[in-house]
Amino acid sequence: MIGHPYFQRLRRISQMGLSYLVYPGAHHTRFHHALGSMHLMQKALQVLKYKGVEINKKEEEGLYIAILLHDIGHGPFSHAMEHSIVESTDHEYISLQFMQALNEIFKGKLTLAISIFKGQYEKRFLNQLVSSQLDMDRLDYLKRDSFYTGVAEGNINSERLITMLNVVDGNLVVEEKGIYSVEKFLMARRFMYWQVYLHKTGIVAEQLLIRILKRAKEIMHEGKVIVCSDALRFFMENRVEKENFDQKILNTFSKLDDVDVLAAIKLWQEHDDFVLSNLCEMLLNRHFLKVKLKNSSIDRSLLEKHAKRVKEKYKLTDQETSYFVFEGKIENKAYDRHHQNINILRKNKKLIDVARASDQLNLKALSKTVTKYYICYPKDSV
Repeated sequence: MIGHPYFQRLRRISQMGLSYLVYPGAHHTRFHHALGSMHLMQKALQVLKYKGVEINKKEEEGLYIAILLHDIGHGPFSHAMEHSIVESTDHEYISLQFMQALNEIFKGKLTLAISIFKGQYEKRFLNQLVSSQLDMDRLDYLKRDSFYTGVAEGNINSERLITMLNVVDGNLVVEEKGIYSVEKFLMARRFMYWQVYLHKTGIVAEQLLIRILKRAKEIMHEGKVIVCSDALRFFMENRVEKENFDQKILNTFSKLDDVDVLAAIKLWQEHDDFVLSNLCEMLLNRHFLKVKLKNSSIDRSLLEKHAKRVKEKYKLTDQETSYFVFEGKIENKAYDRHHQNINILRKNKKLIDVARASDQLNLKALSKTVTKYYICYPKDSV
């Protein structure tokens, strides 16, 4: 299964999108992460079976397949282009389409894995090991992303957390001795989001990438020449959504990776369209827009002031100006107390939510959504 082209494609999908433009070492791929997550799953099952949790051979195999393929649906640059290639469709849905296609190829051997992945299998903790607030996916990517970026705050003790796992009433829990490791894990997640995943330079890079594809589609629909790979051209010419995502489209999607998009951007920087060529040059040469983060919503007059300067300087239309001057918001919630919460198993066998069990007052604060607002505009418009 690892040798199948669907999975091998993950070698060409960057794990952290365009974060390497902020942290030069962040060039690891979804392939690294998938194998790492499966390795942690093997360790977790060893621990749980040692503690007497019943997991048979078929369930074990199903879990390994589910965690191995959990991110197979990611498109080029992972989250950066999640809704640009296939509209209004997340990577989990596409991952499921890949798994179902592979299930036919491997004559039903993925049926149990799909049931676990969808959360339909009777043993809930199996799905929680794959997808929850303390799953093998998060334990791998936090430690891995921390290592490759050099951001030490994200370096969690995944070995310790796995050792403290247990199952009570069919649900995954953490033994009381592991509460400080869980606290560290949640704090690390918060730090990684603000310092890495939602870094303001990373945000503007992703926005440029999204706008490049949007502009290229506009030019193509006007009948002008746009040179790119056949796979990328298909998704630019056709509106693809959940409703029409069939096997043929899945095969085309499987041929699409970071290489297609980067190669296209290198060509498009020479295009005669002012907007497209400038956006591509900005991204390729890291000549980014200025980005400012604020705790309150962006003042409309400030946005209009920068838009007016850019519009007049480069003789652009309002629509063209909107590619260079825009606003947005980002949200961070390190812990959701109302969705698959992390329960601590106390010595008296009672369960308690980690935010209540912790003596760290800031854990409760982590369960609140923090919103920040940003504005982007060309540096020379000031």
